[in-house]
Amino acid sequence: MEQVVATVERTQRAKDSEGFLALFHPDALWTTAHGKVLIGFDAIAEFTRAVLPTATWDGQVTYEVVHTQFLRPDVAAVKVRQVYHLPKDDSEGDSEGAPLYVMTKHDDGRWLLHACQNTEVRVD
Repeated sequence: MEQVVATVERTQRAKDSEGFLALFHPDALWTTAHGKVLIGFDAIAEFTRAVLPTATWDGQVTYEVVHTQFLRPDVAAVKVRQVYHLPKDDSEGDSEGAPLYVMTKHDDGRWLLHACQNTEVRVD
């Protein structure tokens, strides 16, 4: 699971849509931090290819696995801490997300993203 999350980080930093999409199960479900629901690989791919390459953040994002719960030997819920690091002179500071990735083990042994919910962490 840590390898999948590390690849999410790497592909997000590089704005690599195809590398990111290679992590998804064909029947995946993704909900963005702003509540957009994407059902199935085709919807996730269309959104990712439109948004990721032109994202306005500078690419400095980190992902850290904070908890893994095996639901079955081939299904895991993985809680992640996601931080978008802004330049030090930016008055708004870093922003954070709290994704939950449900991963399933594919027939070839790879872990794939199957049902994912990203949540923006609001600091009041």
